[in-house]
Formats: sequence, C-alpha cells, structure tokens
Amino acid sequence: VQLVESGGGLVQPGGSLRLSCAASGFTFSSYYVNWYRQAPGKGRELVATISPSGGITNYRDSVKGRFTISRDNTMYTVYLQMNNLKPEDTAMYYCNADNYWGQGTQVTVSG
Repeated sequence: VQLVESGGGLVQPGGSLRLSCAASGFTFSSYYVNWYRQAPGKGRELVATISPSGGITNYRDSVKGRFTISRDNTMYTVYLQMNNLKPEDTAMYYCNADNYWGQGTQVTVSG
C-alpha cells in the first residue's frame, strides 16, 4: 500500500499549486480521501475530504473558495488545487485514506 504526494513547492502569495496523491496497493476507489496539513510547531489539521465517487467534498473554512479537491479513480489519484495561496497555508501537506498516509509534500508561500 502506498500513497505518494507530489506538487509542492515555493510560491508567492496569491499564487497557485496543484498537489497530487497517487495511490497503489488497495481499492482506492472505495475510500474517502483526505488532505491534511501540518505547519511547524502546530498540530495536523484536516484541509479537505472527498467521497469515493467524488460527489461529496468538504473543506475547512479557511480554504473554502480557494482550494478544490478532486479525484480520478481511473488514475488512482486525488488532487488538491490551491489558488490564491496565503503565507498561512505554508505547511507539509499529507494525503490520507483509511489508515494509510503518504510521506507529505512541502508547500511554502512566501515572498
């Protein structure tokens, strides 16, 4: 079982990034998938959730209207499109499904 995040990086405030989470080794299409983030010195917080079919999504209030979670079950991948990024979005972003976690991808908003 593996979840591999990618797409993080350094971006200026107001910029955009798209994170990807590629899954393998389990029935990906049967699971809710979550994006979490953890900033230095802070706890891990839930950012967005998507249902197995993709028909239901939920977001934390601070990212509503700026982030969009989506999935392509044929590609075993979940995406997090992040627009109008703010310095407070700086964190390590993790993909989660059931009790499986990826290694994280760093997002830094600065400049």
